[in-house]
Amino acid sequence: MTECTFERIEASAMWWALDSEPDFSRRLMEYLLRQNLRLQEDIIDLHFHSTEKRLARVLLQLADYCRCGNPQPIPIRVNQTVLASMISATRPRVSYFMNKFRRQGFIEYDRHGHVSVRNTLLSLLLES
Repeated sequence: MTECTFERIEASAMWWALDSEPDFSRRLMEYLLRQNLRLQEDIIDLHFHSTEKRLARVLLQLADYCRCGNPQPIPIRVNQTVLASMISATRPRVSYFMNKFRRQGFIEYDRHGHVSVRNTLLSLLLES
């Protein structure tokens, strides 16, 4: 979704860094644990929540709700096909719920694919 660079690290160099750099080891472990937790949350979400709630959760994540407490415009262009693959749904289902969220005032989006998420979308997740 965004530009990035990959670096290959030889196994021996990684083992050396893990053994001799405690700060690096701690940060890597924190990252791996966060990723593991997120994967567990995704599996639970997929099995126990509706498509509507899964979409709401992904939109809040993309808007960085957890970090700043106040959702921001999603910094990347996201189309409905990408959103559908993120929540294991079809594009027509995502389209239906995106339009529903827009009518309810939870989100705004333009024809270029830029989406802004409002705090009120969180209320949808908190409903039983």
